[in-house]
Formats: sequence, structure tokens, C-alpha cells
Amino acid sequence: MKRFMQKGFTLIELMIVVAIIGILAAVALPAYQDYTVRARVTEGISLATGAKKLVETDAQTAIELTALATTFNGQVGGAGAVSKYVTKVQINAATGEVTATLNQANIGAIPAGAQLVYTPYLQLKGGPVALKAALTGTDTGTMDWGCASDTNTVGANRKLPVITKAATPLPAKYAPSECR
Repeated sequence: MKRFMQKGFTLIELMIVVAIIGILAAVALPAYQDYTVRARVTEGISLATGAKKLVETDAQTAIELTALATTFNGQVGGAGAVSKYVTKVQINAATGEVTATLNQANIGAIPAGAQLVYTPYLQLKGGPVALKAALTGTDTGTMDWGCASDTNTVGANRKLPVITKAATPLPAKYAPSECR
């Protein structure tokens, strides 16, 4: 009598493997979708960084800030800076705040017109002072930027209040860590 050796897998073994793959996919797919949205939001952060550097280096007085904002905001037909994932980046001429408005159509699961607002502060002896107020005085200090999503937890913990709230704030789960 010949003995038959089993070749292959039984049906139950195959069903277990398929179930495990299904569970892994159910967990991994939403995490990957959030990751791709955060990666696309990064482009808005990059464009805003250029505007932030301009404010840091070239806005020594309120008049310079106004001229800088007017020139920057006039680019690309009044949009300031744009890309596939960013509809506009603007500098506020009075406060120096940089607002990046994200393109929901190309990014995905964010609210339409979602924005990140970066607020400039000077770190002085008494703590952070908004750039607008600091430009009227003679004190000097290091520039610090507050950033807010829909929660503003990090900025509030660092004592950096938001001067101008975003019209449609970016959800914290898609924002960079300093903006959550």
C-alpha cells in the first residue's frame, strides 16, 4: 500500500491566510491614505517656508513688511506662490503671518480651502511678542513661528497664541507636528 504525501495546502489553511491578509489590509490602507495626504500637505509647508524666510530676513520695520507682503502677494496673479497642491501662499502686510491655502481637489481628504497659518513672534525677555508689536519697539530677539491647525495644541503649550485664525483650518491629523 502506498502512502500519499500531502501536496499543497488545505482549504482551511488558505482561508486563514486570506483572513490575515484581509485584516492587515484593513489596518494598513487607512494609514497609507493619511500618509499620502500628509505628504501632499508638505508641499504647502515648503512654499510657506519661503515666505517665512522673507519675513524673517527682510521685514525689519512695518514699512518694509508692507512692501515685502505687497511684492510677494502680487506674484502669480495675486496668489503669491502656487503649486499642484497649494492654491496660494500669502503674507499679511500688517502682522507678517503667512497663510498657505491648500488645494483640496488634488490633495484629497481635507476640507475645501483648508489653510495653515504661520504667526511670527520675537522671543524677548518677557516671552514671545507678536511681530506687529515688536516692530514698533526697539528690542531685538530671535524669530519664532507659531502654527495652528484646527486644534492649536502645540502653539498654545508654547505660549504662542494664534493672531488670525484660519478661515478653514487644516485638521490636526494631516498637519505637521509643530502645527497640531
